[in-house]
Amino acid sequence: MKLGTTELLIILAIVVVLFGPSQIPKLSKMFGKATKNFRDGMKEDDNSSDDSHKADTTES
Repeated sequence: MKLGTTELLIILAIVVVLFGPSQIPKLSKMFGKATKNFRDGMKEDDNSSDDSHKADTTES
C-alpha cells in the first residue's frame, strides 16, 4: 500500500491541527530517536543471534 502526495498532505494537515505548528519539530525529533533506537535494537538482536549460533556450532 503506497501513500500518494494527497494522502501525505492530508496526514500532515491533521497532525498540524492536532498538535499545532510549534510541536512539529519536537514530534519529528522524537520520531527520529524512536526509529534510531528501534534500528539499534534490531542490530543488537542480530548480533546476539549470530553469537549464540556461533556458540552452538562450536560446542558440537
